[in-house]
This record gives sequence, structure tokens and C-alpha cells, in this order.
Amino acid sequence: MNVSKYKGLALFILAVSQLVMALDYTIIFVAMPSLGNELGFSANHLQWVVSAYSLAFGGFLLIGGRLSDLMGRRRMFMIAMSLFGLGSLLGGLAESQLMLITARALQGLGGALLSPATLSLIMSNFNEGPERNRAMGIWASMGGVGMSLGLLLGGVLTSYIGWESTFLVNVPIALAVVILAPFVLTESKVPAGAKHYDAAGTISVTAGLLLVVYYLIQAPVEGWASASTLPFALIGLLLLAAFVGIEKRSKEPLISFRMFRNRNLTGAALTAFLFSASFGSLYYFLTLYTQGVLHYSAVQSGLSFLPLTLSAFVGAKLINTMLAKVGVAGTIATGMGLGGIGFLMLTGLSASGSAWGMIPGTVIIGIGQALVFTTMFIAGSAGIEPKEQGVASALISTGQQIGGAIGLAVIMALISASLGTTSTLEHMQPSDLNAAIHTAFLISAATTLLGILVAFLALKQPRPSNLDEIKVTAAH
Repeated sequence: MNVSKYKGLALFILAVSQLVMALDYTIIFVAMPSLGNELGFSANHLQWVVSAYSLAFGGFLLIGGRLSDLMGRRRMFMIAMSLFGLGSLLGGLAESQLMLITARALQGLGGALLSPATLSLIMSNFNEGPERNRAMGIWASMGGVGMSLGLLLGGVLTSYIGWESTFLVNVPIALAVVILAPFVLTESKVPAGAKHYDAAGTISVTAGLLLVVYYLIQAPVEGWASASTLPFALIGLLLLAAFVGIEKRSKEPLISFRMFRNRNLTGAALTAFLFSASFGSLYYFLTLYTQGVLHYSAVQSGLSFLPLTLSAFVGAKLINTMLAKVGVAGTIATGMGLGGIGFLMLTGLSASGSAWGMIPGTVIIGIGQALVFTTMFIAGSAGIEPKEQGVASALISTGQQIGGAIGLAVIMALISASLGTTSTLEHMQPSDLNAAIHTAFLISAATTLLGILVAFLALKQPRPSNLDEIKVTAAH
């Protein structure tokens, strides 16, 4: 395997790509009220600023993983970053709702191609062992840090420059990464004679995922059994069932189902699902609390997330030590446990309180978030053949996307049931909104308990003979 000659720069641009995607996931939350007012979005249409990204990202992840394996990880990385940068440019220049939603979908498509390519490039540009694990840890930790930092940066940019800057800030970064990539990253792909694109499998799984994700996005608004949404779910599930049949008969399947015999990959995908269903909702509900309950400005709201951002950095520093002492299962379980404690602490937030009350809970959650997010990718890459690293990464990211959609949908449904109202959260009185936020945090805390169970039941525990190897890896 040809590893990179410029490992420092290679790791830098791979980490930056992960940071930018994570930033983009949360930076939009703080900017949405401003862009919604300026472009005249209705309450129902405004959700598509987020949903268009989620739909494209979730729908195209698996094909993105396979294309990176077949066409070349570096090539797909550059194409994906170019698409992401173009979408960001169009978003920043958008003067209509349609243009902005289209830009968000283009960003989502770029993200779907970028995410699996970056992890595969780490596998091919860094030697197996301590060097690769260190690179993977830094890359993955940027995701946890980026999600926290996005809310802070979004508040500052929106308040002092304008919502457009939350898009445009990505453009020079994407351009610099695309220029540097050919020089510092080595190409890696399946040998030319082994290429097979499995057209039937690709079409069925991509269409199926798009329809299912669309249903998960629209069902909380239109109704879970509504005639306008339910057919999308049914057709999507039929297509996914057809995909399974196609893959079993294919000589070169898009996804080899023997991959699921790898306990770490299956456990990592389940962990990603539960992580996104719990930790992923934090940013939305804390933004509602700071802006809807406390009536903070965008910059005040962003600054209130600074402790969360700093604690995520601390959590990232603890990962190697945790891996050495308790392994991947113990590290993930610890992170989930910290998240559960933090969510329970946040249920004490008061409608007449301040951002100071958020600090203890968010600091604990930030540490736990970094531990889980980083380690689930490390776990998921263990024992995977190099030619399948892109698909394996895409499976974990797909679990993350589906988990976020289902998690938020379940939380919203339970909030409506507990409060006996169908009113949107944005239109609630501060006291009612605060009660709804408490319910959301209780549900997230319960979800982290499932995450602890999955960690210990699904992920392989380190054998005594492997402990020394893990410690050597962590020391680097």
C-alpha cells in the first residue's frame, strides 16, 4: 500500500473536511430564523432547509461509499468537496427559497460522497497500527468538536455578518482542500479488473433510502399514517427488500452481507443510530431553549455553547487513554453514560433561568459526545477489508442519519402526546416550550441507556492478549 509522503498535510485536510461537514450540520440551526424571515419561508417550508440536506445525504451515502471504493477515494474526495463547496456558494448567494433548498441538497450530496471517501483515505494514506489509529482518532474527533463549534460560529457569523456567511465560509476551505488533495493524498481504489457497479442494487437502495428518509422527515408534519406520506414509506421498504434479494444473487454486490457478521461493524452502526437519536437532538432543543425560552440573540445563543465546544476538545484528548483502559465497548458505554447524566441535568433548566444553568450538563455531554463519535468509527473499521472501507464507513453514517431522523420524530411525537398539543415548538409559550424541552432531554437520556447495552452486547471486548497492543496504540 502506498501511504502519503506528506502525512501531516494529509491528516490536516482530511480532518478539515470532517470538521467542515460537522460544522455545517449545526451552524444552520442558529441562522435559520434570520434566513427564514429574509426569504419569506413559512413554518412548514423552513424545515426543508435542514431536510433537503438530510434527504440527499441519507439517500446517497451507500452509493457514495461504493463509488469511492471503485472510482478512487482521492478522486471521489475531490469531486465531493467540489460539490459541497458549490452548494455552499449557491446557498450564500441564494435569493429565493428554491435556490436555497437546492443548494442544501447539493451540499447533502457532496457530504454523502465525502464522508466514506475521507475514512477510506485514512486507511490508505496511513500505515496500519498506531499511526493509522491516531489519524483516525483525530479525524473522528473533529466531528464531535465541529458539531459543538458550529452553533458558536453560527451565532457570531449570523449576528455580525449575516446568515449568508454561514454558507460562504465553507467556500475558500473547500477550494483549498481540492487544490491540496492531489499533492498530499495518495490514490486508492479497487483494481481495474474488479470493477462492478451493480446498477440494479444501486438504483433500488438509493431510491429506497430516499423514500424512507423523506417519509421520516414529513411524517411528523403530515401524520404517520397520512395518505400523503405512508405510500412513500411502503414503496421505500419494498425497494429495500428488493435490494436485499438483488444483492444475494449478485456476484459483485454493492454491499456484501457477510460484512454484517463483523460484530464491530454492526455494533458501530447501531451505536451511530442511537448516538444521533440522542446526542444529535441536543443542538436543536438547546437552540430552542436559548432563543425561544430565554430570548437570546443569535450571537448570545452561539456563545452559550462555548462550554460544550471546549468540553468536546477535552473528550477528544481522553479517547486514547480510555481505549487503553477499557477498549472500544467501554469507551462508548462511558460516553453514552456521560451523555445520559448530562441530559438528566439539563431537565432542570428553568424558563426564568440563564445560560449559566446549561454549563454543567453540556460540559458532561460534550465529553461523552466526543468519546462516542470518535470510537464508533474506530470500532467500525476493525476487521474490514481495504476494498470495503468506503461501504463500511457509509453504513455507519447511514445509521447516524436514519437515527437522527427517527430520534427527532419519536421525540416530537412523545412531546405532542405528553403535552396534549399539536402546536409547533416554535409557536409555544416559553413555559410550555421549556416543558417540551425537558421531555426531549428525558427521552434522549433513556436512549443513551440503550447505547450502553449495545456497546457491551454488540461490540467485541478486547482479549487479555490484546491489551498490550491497545496500550501501545493509545500511547501514540
